[in-house]
Amino acid sequence: MPIINSVISWFIRKRIHQIELFMKYPQEVQSEWFERLVYEARDTEWGKKFDYRGIETVEQFRNRVPVNDYNSLKPYIDRLRQGEQNLLWPSEVKWFAKSSGTTSDKSKFIPVTEEALDTCHFKGGKDLLSIYCNNNPNTRIFNGKWLALGGNLTTDNIEAETYHGDVSAIIMENLPSWVQLIRTPDLNIALMSEWESKIERIAMVTRDEDVVNITGVPSWLLVLLRRVLELTGKSSIADVWPNLELFVHGGVSFAPYREQYRRLCPPGMHYIETYNASEGFFGIQDTLGSDEMLLMLDYGIFYEFIPATEIGKSNPSTITLSQVEAGVNYALVISTNAGLWRYAIGDTIMFTSTSPYRFRITGRTKNFINAFGEELIIDNAEKALAIACEKSSSIVSEYTAAPVYFGENQQGAHEWLIEFETPPENLEYFAELFDNALKSLNSDYEAKRYHNMILQMPQVHSVPKGTFYQWMRDRGRLGGQNKVPRLSNERKYIDELLERISKNK
Repeated sequence: MPIINSVISWFIRKRIHQIELFMKYPQEVQSEWFERLVYEARDTEWGKKFDYRGIETVEQFRNRVPVNDYNSLKPYIDRLRQGEQNLLWPSEVKWFAKSSGTTSDKSKFIPVTEEALDTCHFKGGKDLLSIYCNNNPNTRIFNGKWLALGGNLTTDNIEAETYHGDVSAIIMENLPSWVQLIRTPDLNIALMSEWESKIERIAMVTRDEDVVNITGVPSWLLVLLRRVLELTGKSSIADVWPNLELFVHGGVSFAPYREQYRRLCPPGMHYIETYNASEGFFGIQDTLGSDEMLLMLDYGIFYEFIPATEIGKSNPSTITLSQVEAGVNYALVISTNAGLWRYAIGDTIMFTSTSPYRFRITGRTKNFINAFGEELIIDNAEKALAIACEKSSSIVSEYTAAPVYFGENQQGAHEWLIEFETPPENLEYFAELFDNALKSLNSDYEAKRYHNMILQMPQVHSVPKGTFYQWMRDRGRLGGQNKVPRLSNERKYIDELLERISKNK
């Protein structure tokens, strides 16, 4: 195995040269992909509708094709799920990534083509390993088993032979044979649909394996790790999997979970964040000791960006990669080789560098609080929580927040429900630390908090452990693609939780 480890590590690092090329020539790479995408789709139903044969420039593309959301593409996707082809992309589409999102009860079914699997999702996985091996030349990651906590697959249409499931499950089902040999558990367990039974089976099977790499959404993977510890009677995952060296995470911010993983996992553990969504693989954390991700530019995706001032408009203006600036919030718009055209995926990012293009995810276009002009985004909230936790020696597990609107006998405020892994000794002191941190991070919030004229102090409630897990379970929302809604302008989620807590008292 050490020889195999060395050979594979050497081979994977060869990709680094190609990554360096798109870092050096980003505009040229994006222009090439724009031309290829439009050319390939020229004779699809969509391509004919918008006369792709007559498109020669990005400006023509933007003038002819509107920015789309899921509802715009849904009629085409519904027909694809029934077996029709050549609608959005010329090659066969039989896989659909089911994405629930955080602000809607309706599922989305994102088409996944062979090209998207090969040149985007699989390429992203290989690049992640290339970058990791390049940064850690003494890695032994190929000497043991890889554990990925993903979703499940379901037959979509028997006659059309179409399937849907979490993008993680689609990837696992289609992985190359050499990867299947080193991953755990077997697919019949990994793709189980009942979440709690799956956690139990995975924990039982993997506790005796030599696991070197774990992959998944931080919140849900914590559930698995804790069950493994319960079954083994150990206090640290290092005692169960002594050779564990890498955790690849994504889906939600790692910030609220970092301290919990530090306590559970080996001291030399490496953490890599990826931005791998149902719609595509967009970013990889490529530098040590940083929370930035490198924008991957040669994955069959053409990028556009909606400036913050345009977010929410019915026909927003967009800019291309060459026009973005560091430190500015943008909504992401993509055109892909899965047939997503000028598709606003609902995420916002902020570039930390434009040479090369590195960024951080800042939130969702519909997952923020702006009830009083405070424009509070998830990035602000999680940085402020981290500051308050550090100063109060506490650890946050989960949280959600919503506005308290002006009423006859109440002032405006933000109400926070927080589940602590380690609670602060004084919740009022924690709230004060949190409020001050938010002021330091967001000038709009600070202005609204001035002399309590518009916003009062945050109303922070500590909820019992397990509250969010039980709530998600009762809503049928267990699993990696389901995320606790963090910030909302509406009180639907927080009122549900408050009612639940009140009944359980």
